[in-house]
Amino acid sequence: MAADMRLPTIGKTVSLSISAPDRKDLVVPGDVITSDTGFMRGHGTYVDEDKLTASVAGEVQRVDKLICVRPLKTRFNGEVGDVVVGRITEVQQKRWKVETNSRLDSVLLLSSVNLPGGELRRRSAEDELTMREYLQEGDLISAEVQSVFSDGALSLHTRSLKYGKLGQGVLVQLSPSLIKRQKTHFHNLPCGASIILGNNGFVWLYPTPGQQEEEAGGFYTSLEPVSLSDREVISRLRNCLLALAAHKVLLYDTSVLYCYESSLQHQVKDILKPEVMEEIVMLTQQKLLEQEG
Repeated sequence: MAADMRLPTIGKTVSLSISAPDRKDLVVPGDVITSDTGFMRGHGTYVDEDKLTASVAGEVQRVDKLICVRPLKTRFNGEVGDVVVGRITEVQQKRWKVETNSRLDSVLLLSSVNLPGGELRRRSAEDELTMREYLQEGDLISAEVQSVFSDGALSLHTRSLKYGKLGQGVLVQLSPSLIKRQKTHFHNLPCGASIILGNNGFVWLYPTPGQQEEEAGGFYTSLEPVSLSDREVISRLRNCLLALAAHKVLLYDTSVLYCYESSLQHQVKDILKPEVMEEIVMLTQQKLLEQEG
């Protein structure tokens, strides 16, 4: 039987100089944030003996006189305009229920999706009967948050051609707090794969498509066999995402690409070994600091 044995090696020394102003205030439940009574109490805080105290573990954020604590690990709290990747869990009357890593299932209304062919008309009873031809249980979709209901549930839409049903690829489930908010969350990486960084912590990796069929209205999924080279690139990116997430590094296109480049000297299966993972993440952080500096 083959056994994998690893001997200790001398690690590379990488200097990560983080100045004092860049340090974020991290607190745990019970930590006193401030005793000044001039501040307002926000999410994740409570007042105990005239002192503002943290109720969750996370990062202190100050906006003028409002103080709140953003949890380091939490369920997804969606906002209008957020890009999400979700899985259909149930087909109901004129709507689909979608799992989006939030406290409640999200809702995708039949009137909030593009009809095949891009037709613009009212949804009829015939459309309602053929809902499973569009999306059925288990299908993965990319969508945008259209509105937030009073109970916190999200209403989604896929009216743009960049949203819709997802085809062949790999889903990586991470913490929503690790996804950096950007103008666009759809990226075609130069390594030959594409990535959708959902604000809800669901990341979708897939081979960069060729010509997209616009007549499909977002429901076309290519079932062509994926080449071995594309599968290796996607597997490497998946392991890079897990390595960055394990070391609590913010995920966006630049950090993922730097991590991919740093991992090229290792085999795909070795990336998740603790010492290799630490080396790759340290090199990635160094590149990010050099870019910012």
